[in-house]
Amino acid sequence: MTGHRRASAPELPPPGLPPEAFVAAMAGLPAMGHRRLVALLRRWEPADAWKRIVDGRGDDEDSCLADRWRRAASEIDVDDHWRAHLRAGVGLLAFGGDGYPAVLADDHEPPGALFFRGEPMALHGRRDGIVGTRRCTRYGREPAQELGRDLAASGVRVVSGLAAGVDGAAHAGALEAGAAPPVAVVGSGVDVVYPRGNARLWADVAAAGVLLSEAPLGAAPEPWRFPVRNRVIAALSEVVVVVESHIRGGSRYTVDAAAERSRTVMAVPGSVRNPASAYTNALIADGCPPARDATDVLVALGLSTGASYRGPATQVERRPPPGPGETVVLDALGWEPASLETVVLRSGLSPSGVMVALAHLERDRWVASTHGWWERVADA
Repeated sequence: MTGHRRASAPELPPPGLPPEAFVAAMAGLPAMGHRRLVALLRRWEPADAWKRIVDGRGDDEDSCLADRWRRAASEIDVDDHWRAHLRAGVGLLAFGGDGYPAVLADDHEPPGALFFRGEPMALHGRRDGIVGTRRCTRYGREPAQELGRDLAASGVRVVSGLAAGVDGAAHAGALEAGAAPPVAVVGSGVDVVYPRGNARLWADVAAAGVLLSEAPLGAAPEPWRFPVRNRVIAALSEVVVVVESHIRGGSRYTVDAAAERSRTVMAVPGSVRNPASAYTNALIADGCPPARDATDVLVALGLSTGASYRGPATQVERRPPPGPGETVVLDALGWEPASLETVVLRSGLSPSGVMVALAHLERDRWVASTHGWWERVADA
């Protein structure tokens, strides 16, 4: 059985293990948050810090915690534990160690350990964070994907959390560009896909860029991990763009962390009637610049003078123009989700006439239906 052993007086691991092996073992100890891990690594080399933990001297100020660490450490074979990481294709960037990102080393709240899948060199380049609600509308999903695609095509690494909704759309767009590598910071172990529906996206991001997490292997996506994770997204990003977010959405944690680090925060404007745009509109009202397209973000990054961005040179399939009655229905629908009843009231047409027009518009990709709500699709 690999990874664990029982011993009342644990032996020290064999010599020759890399420092990262000891950091990986420490990261999984109970109550070992990033602050405690960084404090240990600031004082001692990883192997020395582990020896102190094994000896019951891991925390000079809390003897109860030191004893908990000692007992937990007695269950860990550092050599087997590290080999499990290697077999899983997982590496580790340790605070103070080789390859640790300079932008995080200089942060006031750095991660002690960053487990990764993929290529950590993907972090070397210009970086923009894209965040937003998991419960996004089509209006939020499409701009997120377009921003991800166009920024990546311009050489900017898209940093996000691989969550459902806006995060996943931004990374899907970055992958579509096939240019700058995507960067994902997740709230579970890099071997625990969350949400499960994003399994393919996780694999694609790891293959094209890098997947990062402070959580050790096997760590579940517990709610507390996500606000903590969001500070890493903010720290890695030069600019943070909020695409769509409810007024009390989790994006607030990323925005607050960005403000602490003097990062520029931008927001995609939305309908004042759309609850999913309430926070982004509030950010703009408070003075954050709007992110209407990739050009606005590239200007904030100092990579553009503001000329209109036309995106990558791809062949676009044109849609047939809507007929006169269909145009009335499109105008009534607007750019926010609406029910059939709402479109009927706004358009003044009969329910059957609206249903026929919506069916034609859906066929021609002008609108889409999701769970009984109709949404307009952006112009091709």
